[in-house]
Amino acid sequence: KILSLGRGSMKKCKKLSLSTNMIDKMIALPGMTELKILSLGRNNLKKIEKLEDVSGTLEQLWVSYNSIASLDGLSCLTNLTTLYCSNNLIKSFSELEKLKANEKLRDVLFIGNPMYADVTSKEEARIEILRILPNLKKIDGEFVKPSELEAAQAPPSSES
Repeated sequence: KILSLGRGSMKKCKKLSLSTNMIDKMIALPGMTELKILSLGRNNLKKIEKLEDVSGTLEQLWVSYNSIASLDGLSCLTNLTTLYCSNNLIKSFSELEKLKANEKLRDVLFIGNPMYADVTSKEEARIEILRILPNLKKIDGEFVKPSELEAAQAPPSSES
């Protein structure tokens, strides 16, 4: 655990990389008033929390390869543009509803989460994500195509 991170000594820090450190809990980041990128990939995190101190500045959060099952704790991030959350434990596309508050979000990585087992193809997953988050420009490392956006905006087909 990192006990006193940000206690005034890291005020000018713009990118904090703590990947691959066996971190199991996020801690508050007081005083980190300029933090834009927080990298916590390849740790042992189970939930996203305690980001209030960087809520107005954080633009990118990298939490891939953890054990995160919920997207709670992100709605406070008013400037979040990038969320890398691949290879976690997110079971349902409905979990993405929690990201609607993040209006500036444009680039996401979700591949490798159990929710992808619910769809038959990568394309179907992308359309499902766009139905919930239509402002995205990039999903799983690939730019959103106009045809995908169109398919996501179409009313669901009713099969009788």
